[in-house]
Amino acid sequence: IVMLMVLCPPLAWAREIQPHFLQYHKGECHFFNGTERVRLLDRHFYNGEEFVRFDSDWDEFRAVTELGRPAAEYWNSQKDFLEERRAEVDTYCRHNYGGVESFTVQRRVEPIVTV
Repeated sequence: IVMLMVLCPPLAWAREIQPHFLQYHKGECHFFNGTERVRLLDRHFYNGEEFVRFDSDWDEFRAVTELGRPAAEYWNSQKDFLEERRAEVDTYCRHNYGGVESFTVQRRVEPIVTV
C-alpha cells in the first residue's frame, strides 16, 4: 500500500472516502414529440437528497430543500451562469438527441412477458 500511495496518492485516498457526504449533480433531458418540446433538469444532490434544481420550464434554479436556498439565490443572481443553463436545452439536450435517437426512440421491440 505504500507503493500505491507513492505512485498514485489520490487513488489511495479515494479508498478511504466514506459513502456519506456525497455531493453530485445529474442532468436530465426530457423529450416530447421528438425535439419539438425539450425540458432540461439540472438536479443537485447531497447525501442522496436533491437540494436544488434548474428546470428549463421555470428558467431558473429553485430550492428543493432549505439547504438549496442559498445555492438557488446565488446561481440565479449570476446572469451569465443562468444563461448557460438556459442554452443547454439546445447545446446539450437537442444536440445529443440525434446521437441517441436511433437506438432509443426508434427502437421498437415487442416486450417479453412471463406470467
